[in-house]
Amino acid sequence: MKSEDTPFEGGPMDGRVLPLLLGPTGHPPKTYRIPVPDPDGGPPTVLVYRRVPRGQGKLGLTRQWKYEYDPEGKHGSRLKWPWSKPDATPPGKPDDTDV
Repeated sequence: MKSEDTPFEGGPMDGRVLPLLLGPTGHPPKTYRIPVPDPDGGPPTVLVYRRVPRGQGKLGLTRQWKYEYDPEGKHGSRLKWPWSKPDATPPGKPDDTDV
C-alpha cells in the first residue's frame, strides 16, 4: 500500500507529520481520529482531525492534503441518504400539536 507523509495543524498534534495509508483513490481518509487514553482509567478522549487541501497541483487539482484540528469533533462524515432516519426530532416541544 502507498503512504504519504501528512502534516497536522492545531490541537495537540500541531506540527507533527505522520505517514498515512492512502485509499484506492490515492487520498488519505477524510477524518482521522486519535484515541488518547485517560490517565485515571476512564474512557479515552478522541481527537478529531479533518482533511483539507494543502496546496494546488498542476491543472488546479489537489494533490496533497493536511489535517486540521476539529475541537468539536462532530461526526459530519456520515452519508445522508433520502431514506435515512432524521438525526433529531423536529423543532418544537414534543407536546405541541398542529391542529
